[in-house]
Amino acid sequence: MSEQNCLVANDWVCGEYLRTRSQELVDATVQHVGITVASVAIGVLIAFPLALLARHRRAFAGPVLGLTTVFYSIPSLAMFSLLLPLFGLSVSLVVTGLVLYSLTILVRNILAGLQAVPDEAREAARGMGYGPVRLLWEVELPLALPALLAGVRIATVSTVALTTVGAIVDYGGLGTLILDGLDSDFKAQVLTASVLCVLLAILADLLLLGVQRWLTPWTRVSVRKSRGVRIRATADAVETRTPEKVA
Repeated sequence: MSEQNCLVANDWVCGEYLRTRSQELVDATVQHVGITVASVAIGVLIAFPLALLARHRRAFAGPVLGLTTVFYSIPSLAMFSLLLPLFGLSVSLVVTGLVLYSLTILVRNILAGLQAVPDEAREAARGMGYGPVRLLWEVELPLALPALLAGVRIATVSTVALTTVGAIVDYGGLGTLILDGLDSDFKAQVLTASVLCVLLAILADLLLLGVQRWLTPWTRVSVRKSRGVRIRATADAVETRTPEKVA
């Protein structure tokens, strides 16, 4: 009876809301995840060639980075208003806006990863007869993966948050529930949808972190080695200082 009264009392925490609106929450979460995944995936597909262009043609580096930064600086309401004549009130409007927002993060991280590849690795691959395409896919891209995946993680968490803005055109996933709850002062709906949005961001980040560790096992080896070197150096320092202290 008390759980039913929590809806009438408009409590922030209400088990009856979770029971009666479970399907609504599931549908909103699925839409939120779908918009996020589509936006980040399309963003990566666009950002990768842009980063390659910026690296190979230095004259294009400034315009590419500058344009993606301009996209990121446009307020979301203005962005959706500019895209509205092209896409109308549709999910494509939200996805396109989120893709444009993700480009500044993805392009910069991919470019930074490619530029960080040691010249010695490139020269060794060329000496073994690697062509430009094989060099990119088998040498440069694997070595750039940590920076690339770090950019994907940042872009994904950012997109999870920005997807809620799509509520203004009724395609905001959990953001739609948040906005509706604010309009109707429905506290349980606002809190539940907000918590789910935060959990989505955390889960997405942890999942991508696991993928990053799985795809780049050499980074874990190097970390362990560096820690081992520091421990041995500390132990050696202690051994050399101990006699002086005793004396």
